[in-house]
Amino acid sequence: MNSHGAPAFVVYRRYLAAIGSLLAALAVALSAYAMHAAAPEAQPRLLQAAVFAFAHGMALTALAPLAQRPTGLLALAMLLGGVFLFCGSLLAVVVLGLAPTLAPFGGALMISGWLLHAYDRLRG
Repeated sequence: MNSHGAPAFVVYRRYLAAIGSLLAALAVALSAYAMHAAAPEAQPRLLQAAVFAFAHGMALTALAPLAQRPTGLLALAMLLGGVFLFCGSLLAVVVLGLAPTLAPFGGALMISGWLLHAYDRLRG
């Protein structure tokens, strides 16, 4: 229980849903930046990051309240971690000039999170 009397599981679901909404908002801002202020060569990477961040932000917002088991929460946390690694790596290319070395790990984490989510949903 937390200080408000809600079980920790409920609090985690709320946090994941709120983070998903924030992620979607940031994705819209990133998309606007890509289209109106970024250099033309940076636009494809920024837009790809925005699409993945928006889609997974919406998924987190919609799916977090439905998580009933720790496996479901873990799957959603994997999605969130994967988005940060994947999109963060694409942003690091544009902003810092780094290689997108973490993007494959982020993609694999997102795939694994979706597979774990499917398994959790099939359990009932």
